[in-house]
Amino acid sequence: MSQVFEQQCRERILAASAGAPLLLRGGGSKDFYGRPVQGDIFDTRSHRGVVAYEPTELVVTVKAGTPLAELEAVLAEKGQYLACEPPHFGPDATVGGMVAAGLSGPRRAQAGAVRDFVLGVRLMDGQGQVLDFGGQVMKNVAGYDVPRLLAGSLGQLGLLLEVSLKVLPRPVAEATIRLETSQAKALALMNQWGGKPLPISATVWSDAGHPDGEAITVRLSGARAAVAAAQAALGGTLVEAGVASAFWAGVREQTHPFFAGAGGANEPALWRLAVPSTAPQLDLPGRTLVEWGGAQRWLVSDAEARHVRAVAEKAGGHATLFRGPAAARDQAFHPLASPLLDIHRRLKATFDPRGVFAAGRLYEGL
Repeated sequence: MSQVFEQQCRERILAASAGAPLLLRGGGSKDFYGRPVQGDIFDTRSHRGVVAYEPTELVVTVKAGTPLAELEAVLAEKGQYLACEPPHFGPDATVGGMVAAGLSGPRRAQAGAVRDFVLGVRLMDGQGQVLDFGGQVMKNVAGYDVPRLLAGSLGQLGLLLEVSLKVLPRPVAEATIRLETSQAKALALMNQWGGKPLPISATVWSDAGHPDGEAITVRLSGARAAVAAAQAALGGTLVEAGVASAFWAGVREQTHPFFAGAGGANEPALWRLAVPSTAPQLDLPGRTLVEWGGAQRWLVSDAEARHVRAVAEKAGGHATLFRGPAAARDQAFHPLASPLLDIHRRLKATFDPRGVFAAGRLYEGL
């Protein structure tokens, strides 16, 4: 069945080289992300299913059109999960879309990003060639680590056919605590905790969606004794398990009240700022939510893009327009320095020399 699908893909890719470019798409749950692009939609969802899964080896190989929820259900039956907690942003999210977007959830700072869990990929390039990279074990490679490179490429380099992913056992115990504190104090605490052997798997500071006002929410994960000891050391108020689960899901899926009223046509933009965890509170207007020990900061603001990016750069980071009106998304990603832009161009030319895959999702012409 896979061979039939691959032949169909090859025929369509070769036909597209003489016509309109193809816009690769799974469930469309992340269509809002990146620059707006046009092309003939190539729906991958018919190519679905688990190819191989060996729980004792902590690896699963899955077809790229497989619903992300379906894969997570298979893993849950064996007490395992995708530790990077990739967001779905809708019920139709696919595994291929997860890799192509490269977005990670609250556990990213402790467990790693999506790219850290991609062991191997089966890819069809812009000339209809099937390419296999990586495998089912973690290993170092010479040159570009293509499986990791594809994470976040937004379908610009090729059509993902299969993905091999590292999975992990679910933590034995988890607890969530909440401490009332200002953003400045929360940032200091996050960095202080980061230097200690604490089983912290996620942190969030926000002044929205909590009746007590400004607060930092901390999730502890690991052995029962370690979680209990950390809970006693950090103090704060224990959050009931069901409430905590809903809270972390809300942050991951952006249904938390902080994200309400952001990114629409007549709403303030939602910015994602990546900065050093030690960066102080940023002088930007609007609402802020801080994740990943201080390294990821969400901003809901009407501030001009130039100003947001200048502040992020001064702090040693960069800013992405995560959600916003189509006109503003033309410069969704932080401008690249010339050497990095040249690397992007060479990669695009290598994997898609005929321009089959609709360009421009990341940067103009790429």
